[in-house]
Formats: sequence, C-alpha cells, structure tokens
Amino acid sequence: MAIRRLVTGVREGRSTVLSDGPVPTEHEFKAVPGMTSAVIWATAPSPEVDVEEAAPAGTSLHPEPGHTVLCVVDFPPDSVMAAPGFDFPAAGAEQFQHLPGLAERFEMDNPGMHTTQTVDYAVVLGGEIWLELEDGEPAQLGAGDIVVQQRTRHAWRNRGTESARMAFVLIGTDRVH
Repeated sequence: MAIRRLVTGVREGRSTVLSDGPVPTEHEFKAVPGMTSAVIWATAPSPEVDVEEAAPAGTSLHPEPGHTVLCVVDFPPDSVMAAPGFDFPAAGAEQFQHLPGLAERFEMDNPGMHTTQTVDYAVVLGGEIWLELEDGEPAQLGAGDIVVQQRTRHAWRNRGTESARMAFVLIGTDRVH
C-alpha cells in the first residue's frame, strides 16, 4: 500500500509539517493475500491539534459518538477467500488484531457482512467493488464513486480480478437502530 501521510500543525506560531512518512498502522495481511489496511487518523469530539500521531496501533475502527476515523483498505478479489486452503481462522485472528472495533462486527455465517453505528463516507480510489445490502441488489462502484453509509447492514465484495482501494471516514453516532 505504502501510503505517505503528511501531518501539519503549528510550532512557534507558524504552520509547519509535524510528520511526513508512512502510516505507522499500515498492515499487509498475511492470511488474506492482497488485503491491506491503514488507520490514517482519528479524532475525538474536541480533537487535540498539533499532534504528530492520533492513530496509534490499536485504534478502534468503530469510533465512539462524536469521534472519527480515517482509514484506507485494499480489498483483494473475492477469489482469494474462495481459494483452496484459505485459512479462515488465521484471517479472522489477523483481522481482530489489525481491525479492532470492526472485526468483532463481522457475521460468522456471512463473512464480510456487518452493521456499525457509524455514518461512513466511502470513496473508491481505484478498482471496482460491489456494495452488498440486505435488499439483494449489489451496487457496482468504480474509481471516484462515493457511498454515504448510514448505519446499515452491508458488505464490500470484490467480484473483479484486481484489487480495489477505498478510503473511509467513519463518524461515530449515538443513534441505535
């Protein structure tokens, strides 16, 4: 994935670059070849400013009400998970470690399907991906398409042959279905 993250802030009364480099939480999944994730930044209702790191390892991908999380995910083709010998327990364990707060919401009987109490802005940066909802009509999306996901049960499926990259801004809400 190799995402470069540049963080700005104020030092000595002047705007400046506080940090410039790779995202510390970027992870290339070993159990799911082609899947990578990176938590870029997280904020609280009154975010600290002029900090160099606001998304350390272990940052939950399911923000509390008023909090936000920015992350990027590369989704490999679904065929990766359908390959003979795919190790679902190892993939699950790795997701619990590197996607905390989100992995717990994945349904055991329908892999990838989950419901969150967040409003998400999802932007397709590259490739094609399908948004699966309960109505059974998957929506095919391509680079530049944007989804506003409002606390609905859903899954992201890559029915193509190439990886798809998405950026997500997750906003914690206190509304429950």
